[in-house]
Amino acid sequence: MTVELNPTRDPAHLRHGSNIGQPLTRTDGVLKVTGKARYAADNHPPGMLYAVIATSCIARGRVKSLDVAAAKRHPGVVDVMTPSHKPELAEDPDAKGNPFTFRMELLQSDEVRYANQAIAVVIAETLEAATEGAALLSPRFQVEIARVGLDAGEPYVPPAVGIGNPAEVQHGDIDAGFAAASKLIDATYETPAQYHNAMEPHAIVAVWDGDKLFIDTPSQGMAMAQLRIGGLFGIPPANIHINSPYLGGGFGSKGLVSGSQVLGIMAAKLVGRPVKLVLRRSQMYGPVGHRSATRQRIRIGADDAGKLTALDHHARITTSSFDDFYEPAADASHTLYASPAIRTAHDAVRIDTGTPLFMRAPGEATGSIALESAIDEAAFACGIDPLDFRLKNYAEVEPTTGKPFSSKALRQCYARGAERFGWARRPLRPRQMRDENGFLVGWGMGTATFPALMFQGNARAVIRADGRGVMESGAHDMGQGAWTALTQISADALALDLAQIEFRSGSSDLPDAGIAGGSAHTATVGAAIHNAGAAVIAKLAELATSDERSPLFGAGNAGVVARAGRLHRRDDDDRSESYADILARAGLAEIEASGTGAADPAAQSQYAMHAHGAVFAEVKVDPALGQIRSTRLVGAFAAGRIINPLLVQSQLRGGMIWGLSFALHEEAVMDRRSGRILNANLAEYHVPVNADVPPMDVITVDEHDPHVNALGIKGVGEIGITGSAGAVANAVWHATGIRVRKFPIKIEEVVRGVAD
Repeated sequence: MTVELNPTRDPAHLRHGSNIGQPLTRTDGVLKVTGKARYAADNHPPGMLYAVIATSCIARGRVKSLDVAAAKRHPGVVDVMTPSHKPELAEDPDAKGNPFTFRMELLQSDEVRYANQAIAVVIAETLEAATEGAALLSPRFQVEIARVGLDAGEPYVPPAVGIGNPAEVQHGDIDAGFAAASKLIDATYETPAQYHNAMEPHAIVAVWDGDKLFIDTPSQGMAMAQLRIGGLFGIPPANIHINSPYLGGGFGSKGLVSGSQVLGIMAAKLVGRPVKLVLRRSQMYGPVGHRSATRQRIRIGADDAGKLTALDHHARITTSSFDDFYEPAADASHTLYASPAIRTAHDAVRIDTGTPLFMRAPGEATGSIALESAIDEAAFACGIDPLDFRLKNYAEVEPTTGKPFSSKALRQCYARGAERFGWARRPLRPRQMRDENGFLVGWGMGTATFPALMFQGNARAVIRADGRGVMESGAHDMGQGAWTALTQISADALALDLAQIEFRSGSSDLPDAGIAGGSAHTATVGAAIHNAGAAVIAKLAELATSDERSPLFGAGNAGVVARAGRLHRRDDDDRSESYADILARAGLAEIEASGTGAADPAAQSQYAMHAHGAVFAEVKVDPALGQIRSTRLVGAFAAGRIINPLLVQSQLRGGMIWGLSFALHEEAVMDRRSGRILNANLAEYHVPVNADVPPMDVITVDEHDPHVNALGIKGVGEIGITGSAGAVANAVWHATGIRVRKFPIKIEEVVRGVAD
């Protein structure tokens, strides 16, 4: 028997405001703007204590002494957790169990591996007492010279980059490709370390009840957190309940449980009372991951016709002295441009820093700003407009694998973005445009790309006796609107109006939704929801078509269609029955089924899965001062089937703003003497504020990709950054004629060249 869920691929088919494709406002919006949304640190269980981490002010060495007695004498201080006074763990925090296990600092010893490392935890009746107690510890250190920067040590080739990607990939004959080139670009680009700065810092409220643990904490991956915490404390993951309904941003930093969260759990175990621990803003620079610094050399060869003959991309990256995460920056050159010869390679340097980890578009963000700058340089060397150069060289198939992808959508992104921006009026040479105030004007562009990933997630669908539906999945909403989009998918999956759906999420006792990362969450959980809905309606149809009293009896061969809370015979639409009537006659209070979403291995082996886009940027530069202003951004993106245009526009704008930030603002400044980050705050770690963000125009290009997944969904959370950073950098060059290859672009880098 076939069951057809309410078809919504036709945009003209709307069903009471609930179906996929509509720009619905956020289901949790009112709760957030009225302050009723409860984030982790908003929870206050009875008897709760406060914990504050004392951190190292050196980057390498040992803690010689802590004045624990002084801290304990402070009124309100209950206990001080140190390497010699802490609960025993069942598992070594430095043990590596799988590619997603990273070492964390849980007061294993007196060794200091980076600045801002936890060296003690003070637990007190009030936050003030805990904070003052931490200050009274007055640590003394044995200091060793910190290793800082991309030249701090002997580089080595890592065993893999990202999660299991080879450190070096070669396609074609690089030497022959360069020998055939008439134009050669050989340029080196540097990107700085960048740090997650989500509005909500890492926080945890931990409550022990025997060998059961209840925690409120922001998490992008609750099931993975259960496994990690369970291993550390020697308890079954099922004994750990994580409540994480709201996250105030994550950007990858909350994908894996951090040391600070585990320290909060340890503190609660030590004192036998609930404990809350919240990182200060300055404490987020180190223990919760960051984007590593890179130095990237790109060589590009092109022939007289402006066609690429070779592309060689080498990236040097930094990682910590004690763990292994390698930013796959050069991998950005695998997928965009059709060169007959491509080589990408990485080497790494160990420095005294917290371990870099996943940060929005890891690898793609760092690699694409270098690649798009180099492509722009190659276009100018060939005397070809940058858009025309990209059109000449964009790949119809993934160059290094030969797998086809939806490259036609990229051509549409180029065309629609350029038309909206007015790109045809752009002069080829730099320093040719000024505004009415005499400011230099520059136009630049960049190609956006990001893999269309899927992980594995699960969902459970329930249809109740009153005809209403419940969909459950332990999904994660970091502010991207997942609750809303997944509720819309749920409504279509159950063929019900949105008002008839209860979507349950944000708790670890719900089906494992996988991890919210890699711009894969909507596709993964959406597929699970779709399959759970199909499964529960199939059960309902079986009840009806096998019941002689039902008007659907005997429809098994013809099949049924689910629509608006009813099942209709496919061959006779007038013969139908409501969900409620079917369950009532069967004497059931509800019926349920489960579904799983995961990538199709057969499709993955045959097709390259990517989302694409093109970003066009305008900047203005003061010719006397070198001050740069971004004045216009236009982005066109093809990202598969759009679940909610309003949310997608928001995500793409956010990515474009981060690209602007990457090019002009964002940088962690490290003191080379001490290894400390000098601007570990939001006053001096610059991100764009409202006055820095120009008018933005976001275009979504219709794309139907039947291979990526059953719903045709691709992610939009990270693709916006990948084209925008390069577009802004190229616009600065076009305005000034100065090619800055060290980011962010600073006034001092351009002021000497722009003065009249």
